[in-house]
This record gives sequence, C-alpha cells and structure tokens, in this order.
Amino acid sequence: MNGNNTWRDRLYVIIFQTDTVAGRRFDKTLLLIIFASLVIVILDSIDEVHQNYADVLAYIEWGFTIIFLGEYLLRLYCSPKPLRYAFSFYGLVDLLAIVPGILALYYSDAQYLLIIRVIRMLRIFRVLKLGPYLKQAHYLLDALRGSKQKILVFLLSVCTLVTVFGTLMYVVEGPEHGFTSIPKGIYWAIVTLTTVGYGDIVPRTVLGQVISSLVMITGYSIIAVPTGIFTAELATAMRGGQLQHDCPVCKKNSHEHEASFCSRCGNALFNKME
Repeated sequence: MNGNNTWRDRLYVIIFQTDTVAGRRFDKTLLLIIFASLVIVILDSIDEVHQNYADVLAYIEWGFTIIFLGEYLLRLYCSPKPLRYAFSFYGLVDLLAIVPGILALYYSDAQYLLIIRVIRMLRIFRVLKLGPYLKQAHYLLDALRGSKQKILVFLLSVCTLVTVFGTLMYVVEGPEHGFTSIPKGIYWAIVTLTTVGYGDIVPRTVLGQVISSLVMITGYSIIAVPTGIFTAELATAMRGGQLQHDCPVCKKNSHEHEASFCSRCGNALFNKME
C-alpha cells in the first residue's frame, strides 16, 4: 500500500505541479502535443489536404485523443479529490478535449470541435509563471460587474431605437425596395446604426435616405457610450485594487476601501501620481 501511495504521490507531483523539473517537462510536453493537435485539426479543414490525407490525419487525431484520454484518467487516478478535479475549470476543459474525438465516430464534422483544445493552452500561464499577469483580469471582471446595469440600459435603448427605425423604414420603403418585413428593417437598422454598412439593403426614396442619414449620425454619437462606461468602471476597479493592497512597509492588509494611508504605520498605500 505504501509503495502504491508513493507512486501516486510522485505521479501527482509530475502532473499537477510545475515547481519541479519533471512537472515542468510534463507540462511543456503536454503543451506541444496540444499545439500539434490543433495544427492537425486546422490542416484537416483545408479541402485539398483533407482529400489527400484524410485517413492519415484521422489516425493521427485518434492518437492524440488516446493520449489525452490517458492523461485525463491519470489525473483522476492520482488526484487526492478526483471529483473536485473533474468539475474544476481545467478538469472540464480536459474532458471537452476528448469528447469531440469520440463524437466523430457518429458525426464526422464533430472532429472540428476539437479546436476547443486551444483552451488547454491556458496552462501556459502556469508553466511560464504568468499567474500574476492573469490576476489582472480580475480588474476587467470587476469593471464588467460594475457597468452591467448601465450597459443593459444602454442596450435596451439601442434595441428600442433599431426597432423604431426598422419599422419606420419598412413603412417608408416597403417590400419593393427590399424591406420585405419589420425584422428585415430591424436588421438594416442594426447594420446601419453600428456603421457596418453591408449594402445588401439600401433606401431608394428621399425620405428613406433622410432617415438613413439620421440613423448613421445616431450610430456615430452613441457608439462610444459603452466604451466610456466600461473605462470609468475599470478606472474605479483599478483604484480600488490599489487601495486594497498590503502596506509595502508593515504588510498590514484589510484597509478601508477609501484609505490612502496605512492605519498601522502611516505609509502611503498607493502612489497618487500614478
């Protein structure tokens, strides 16, 4: 039993930890295999390559699927809490990297879903010790949470505008000019308001062109609104993150949200010039 536990412990260190030489080698090898698998999926989507090398690529992809399946089972075997790993973010991604290969037996196009393996490349943050940079994403998440209500109100207003403009263009232009229904008019309003302008439907009447000009001007005036909302919330989130840092002198944490100086030693918690 002790020998078995020792083997599982060693396997756990190699597979789950990157602080050892063996662990770093395992993760780097795994990243190379994931990258090679992605290259195979991309090449298989090219018609000429698929026609000439479909069977070879299928065998190679099955080889990758078997490797990932074995890796997933090993992770379950050596993990102290297999269910916790299985339902974790990386555990679910590891499972999703295997499922499309099995589904391809019944539905051939399912093999292209293997491109989801690109998410497994996130392990590069662990291998290259980029965790502190990944933590900066919390600022973006906080800004999104803070601006959620404002952006929802903005989107509701935009939906109201495109519905009104789309209905108006349906009445003014009519089916003879391509506006065959209100949803078609709403589609045109969305394309015009966002300044995309596909040109598949265009107004022909003078009144329709006037309305179209108003829609375009409105689009330019409101397109920066969500950006401004998010930027303001991001600045607030970053300032809050600075204030919540540990004191660089005495290392005291848990300061008040609006605190500028440490309550223990009086040192400034952030640089006001930044």
